[in-house]
Amino acid sequence: MSFNELFGTFANNLLPILLVGLAGYLLGKTFTIDSRSLGRIVFYVFSPLLVFNLLVNSQLDLKQALTTIAFTSSSVLMMGILAFIIGKLLRLERPQLLAVILTVAFGNTGNYGLPVVKFAFGDEALAVASIFYVTTTILFNTVGVVIASLGHTGLKSAVLGLFKLPSLYGAILAILVKSLGIQLAIPLARTIEIAANGAIPVMLILLGLELTRIQWSHSWRAVGAGVFMRLVFAPVIGLSLAAWFGLQGHTRQGNVIEAAMPAAVATTVVAAEYELESSLVTAIVFLGTVLSPLALTPLLVYLAR
Repeated sequence: MSFNELFGTFANNLLPILLVGLAGYLLGKTFTIDSRSLGRIVFYVFSPLLVFNLLVNSQLDLKQALTTIAFTSSSVLMMGILAFIIGKLLRLERPQLLAVILTVAFGNTGNYGLPVVKFAFGDEALAVASIFYVTTTILFNTVGVVIASLGHTGLKSAVLGLFKLPSLYGAILAILVKSLGIQLAIPLARTIEIAANGAIPVMLILLGLELTRIQWSHSWRAVGAGVFMRLVFAPVIGLSLAAWFGLQGHTRQGNVIEAAMPAAVATTVVAAEYELESSLVTAIVFLGTVLSPLALTPLLVYLAR
């Protein structure tokens, strides 16, 4: 990989995303903006319509979709196990261990992963990434919540929370529309398209706003371990699983990039809710996001070949 190739890939695919995210960050530092309200707009409007639009217009077949679901589940499971093993070796205390497992297992597949995939590999890879995103969201709101809660809530409560995920309904409706051959009326189709096109920019602004809530942690071993595992081990595991599943083309590109994303911003909300070490989680999320181009740029070049 030449320097020009790496720089061109970074400038064309990652820099625009980081600049929009930076705009959101500076906006949050300058003005008092309720990022929670914007997050709800993304959660209930933009995200499900984006997923619906991508799946309805994609050329993915059922086999590719099921393979992506299996790939995503395997990726989350392996990263969680790895985080548990390394956390135990580092003798992290229980709250730190759970915080590291949560941030390492779940990457930022939504407001960071989706735009990276779109810019680098186009809409077909983005359709794959959207299935990865929906699957991760489901796992995060069940397995992730149970891990974070440590007895504060049960599996039943977490599973019932699935019925509150608009993106899940967006995916189900898209599958029904495609399988039944339903043609959407032009006004409805254009409404969905407008919202879907606006989803990614709003997600990036939200990413910047949420990063303004960073709290620094003194647990530098745990921070370093969490960031290193997401930025170094996650791409390696993603590539290994892609080879094991026999992924090719856009399916491989979309899945591997999503698997390699830095820690999800949503983990900060769950950490605060269930009294994990919030400062540790936010530090891993912030540093991982800032340093992510160092890992993602060579990975993008490699996958494009």
